[in-house]
Amino acid sequence: MDTIKLGKTGITVNKNGFGALPIQRISKDDAVFLLRKAFDNGIRFFDTARFYTDSEEKIGFAFRDIREEVFIASKTMTTKVDEFWVQLKTSLEQLGTDYLDLYQFHKPAFCPMPGDGSGLYEAMLEAKAKGMIRHIGLTNHRLKVAIEAVESGLYETLQFPFSYLSTDEEVALVELCKAREVGFIAMKSLAGGLITNSAAAYAYLAQFDGVLPIWGIQSEQELDEFISHNEQPPLLNNARLNLIQLDRKNFIREFCRGCGYCLPCPAGIEIPNAARMSLLIRRAPTSIYLNPEWQAKMKLIEGCTHCDHCKKHCPYGLDTPRLLEENWADYQEFI
Repeated sequence: MDTIKLGKTGITVNKNGFGALPIQRISKDDAVFLLRKAFDNGIRFFDTARFYTDSEEKIGFAFRDIREEVFIASKTMTTKVDEFWVQLKTSLEQLGTDYLDLYQFHKPAFCPMPGDGSGLYEAMLEAKAKGMIRHIGLTNHRLKVAIEAVESGLYETLQFPFSYLSTDEEVALVELCKAREVGFIAMKSLAGGLITNSAAAYAYLAQFDGVLPIWGIQSEQELDEFISHNEQPPLLNNARLNLIQLDRKNFIREFCRGCGYCLPCPAGIEIPNAARMSLLIRRAPTSIYLNPEWQAKMKLIEGCTHCDHCKKHCPYGLDTPRLLEENWADYQEFI
């Protein structure tokens, strides 16, 4: 069974992390069943967030009797210190624990640092001093913010999209984390659903000994796939290398990372979510993205003026207006 040490945190787990965003979509009983089965098969790292509706509550219920045997990571999206404390305390209550193994700033537009005026990093330090959290991390989709966090020496982990669709710059980020002993947590290792061969995805990531993938799991079939890969790690053979090359050719300009460099949109479109809505509505509870508020937001796509502001600012060379149109057409099938 492959294991990984997450930077300087001392957290050592097998190379299968459980991404708990998708369990919002399933019942509490089904979620608890998956979480316990994951634990019974060696998975010890579970990643959630305050933003993931009832995900924390489900994890807390599943592990209330074995809390010390698992590592739980959560996140906060707030930019205000008072909300930081409210969200942290709520997360602890929902998870039924008095500490988090890892607490992460969730996709901030900037890298919180001491003395920056936000007070956010100071709050993290205070929470750590009080024993409410054990390690400090940051998640992001923006390469610039991610690099700044790693180079600052302030963060013990970085969570960032990483898959075989990643760019050379993103591979370099992984290497930077290894050099700085910052634990790298790979999100979207199936590129939000574009990658369908989990064995190829697993084999690719296995090349990087400092990377912990967190697989978004919402069914027993998905869980069983990753358990089997951990028990018998798939090799990066010629067949899988050929598949990876084909997928890169077909999809590398289809994968919106949600980095936000395309904003602001003159037409008011929330591009980072709208351009990947087809994936989001299949992974999150329907109540989040199929409500009247989001229907109105998605309808704004019809007002796209094709000014190409988003295309010019996308660091991945995506044809964003086309992605928006395709996601809007798909979205309308659900409403």
